Amino acid sequence: MTPSKVAIVTGASRGIGAAVAKRLAEDGYRVAINYASNTEEAERTVATLRAAGHTAIAIQADVALPDQVRALFDTTERELGQVDVLVNNAGILKTMPLADTSDELFARTFAINVQGSFNTMREAATRLNEGGSIVNFSTSVVGLKPPGYAIYGATKAAVETMSQIFAKELRGRRIRVNVVAPGPVATELFFDGKTPEQIAHFAQLPPLERLGEPEDIASVVAFLAGPDAGWVNGQVLRANGGVV
Repeated sequence: MTPSKVAIVTGASRGIGAAVAKRLAEDGYRVAINYASNTEEAERTVATLRAAGHTAIAIQADVALPDQVRALFDTTERELGQVDVLVNNAGILKTMPLADTSDELFARTFAINVQGSFNTMREAATRLNEGGSIVNFSTSVVGLKPPGYAIYGATKAAVETMSQIFAKELRGRRIRVNVVAPGPVATELFFDGKTPEQIAHFAQLPPLERLGEPEDIASVVAFLAGPDAGWVNGQVLRANGGVV
């Protein structure tokens, strides 16, 4: 691990993405923190990392738009250097029965979760350094299949399939592609709209009897991105405390 390595983390202004950016920065990466709209939170995350002596920049881009993804890579290369690691954390989650899902919500969820991962992977295919690593985000919902998660789960199942095929298509470039699939994680987005009883229910689901923490997921991402996972490729790692 050399200090000159560069990582892009999408959706990294807060929550799991911010924890991943922090962990990779601590591991010696120069980090590009991508965000869609919340400039204040992204800049706060960057300031925190810089105060700790790390190199980080914030770059606004909607991953669902190919031109903005190209600009994300352009800016990262110009400011930090050629990219070694791509972490696709950006995503949206709205739960409701399939029959109640609007055309607009269906389209937007697929645009960000699937098209966004596609856009960044396609860009990374020619722009990531030899021997680099891509870590995409799925969800343990793909295994649990709870009611209300049909559309979200479908987008993440698509990400898993694309990732495993893409890992084979990158033969010859020594770029690994893996997926982390978290269970319930204690973030602001998870707590939003849930009752204390619902939160307690989710916390008791895993045999380890707690919610995941953003740092739990960041540790898995750091492993998959780094040299210790050099022989791990095309895999989905469910980080959920044993719930599924």
